[in-house]
Amino acid sequence: MRIAIQVSDLDQSRIDGTRVYIRELINRLGSLAPDAFFELYHQKDFHPDLQPKTFPNYQEKKIPFPWAWMQTRFAWEVLQSAPDKLFLPIQAAPFFLAKKQQVIATVHDLAWKKFPETFSWGDRLRLDLHLAHVVRRADKLIAVSESTKKDLLEYFPSLSPEKIQVIHHGFDGAFYQEQVPEEEQAAILSQYNVKKEGYVLYVGALQPRKNLVRLIEAFEKLKEESPEAKLVLAGEVAWLAGDILEAQNKSIFKDDIILLGRVSFETLRVLYQSARLVAFPSLYEGFGLPVLEAFASKTPLLTADNSSLREVAGEGALYCNGEDVLDIAMKLQELWQNQTLREALRVRGQEELKRFSWEKCAKETLDFILK
Repeated sequence: MRIAIQVSDLDQSRIDGTRVYIRELINRLGSLAPDAFFELYHQKDFHPDLQPKTFPNYQEKKIPFPWAWMQTRFAWEVLQSAPDKLFLPIQAAPFFLAKKQQVIATVHDLAWKKFPETFSWGDRLRLDLHLAHVVRRADKLIAVSESTKKDLLEYFPSLSPEKIQVIHHGFDGAFYQEQVPEEEQAAILSQYNVKKEGYVLYVGALQPRKNLVRLIEAFEKLKEESPEAKLVLAGEVAWLAGDILEAQNKSIFKDDIILLGRVSFETLRVLYQSARLVAFPSLYEGFGLPVLEAFASKTPLLTADNSSLREVAGEGALYCNGEDVLDIAMKLQELWQNQTLREALRVRGQEELKRFSWEKCAKETLDFILK
């Protein structure tokens, strides 16, 4: 059995949930199916933080090409190779494939359809084109949450539900659960002028869907009652981030709203473990890995009650209306001040975390590919 996998996202500089998902699957599929042969196609060198494990039954195929790589060089290689299965862990597929080629693809979210104003016109057009094609071309689709499956069926009513398998992302909590010594935490926090349990943490890209302008406005209200609080935004500037940067720059508390950009995983672990609480008021998530990162770090979580977030967080989070600044502010204040609630959420988060593992995700994915 030969299985070709498109893994070029592991070459990219920005690390997000989709790329972590691809890396973690590749780290496990080889050992789960030792009798299968996996061909891993990508374009450039793997990003050092996304470098996957290797197995004897893996063949890495690094094939550079300067233009429209997936639609040109990758498509040509797959046509020539004719693998038994083609797994696309992204919601896009080459337009030119052999009719008999079996295709399995993962759909992560439909955010641009739900919140078109949070994407540029060009990105919406591109995403629409790729999703419509992969829904039509794939023999089987993986949805990363029941929420994503529901969205697929809403926007593609002719799509058969039997074609879609919900397979939740996994999570390896060991890294975040490993406690960093106090002196190391203090040394890292001092670089950003914050103290342990002295800040609200957001983790993720700075882009409109993450709802950060409202989070900043809610934080300003929190400061009125809790002047010692700071807000730390850990993530690189992404698309259409101008309003977010402007909100931070114009805030009367701008010195207490700290934009870190991209940080290392080691620094991120310290930020999670040392935060008083994590705020993740996103307008829409296909899954939402920061939810599980917060749980593993034993840090109380405030998140929005929409899309997949309750499906993933369960009883482990305090929920807010992501489109209501006052509600976000009230819940921030409640969680900031209420130690009993914070302790309860720490315990509940640990229980919810048990539902997710990358081993389970990889096994279910492999079974679905081979079925």
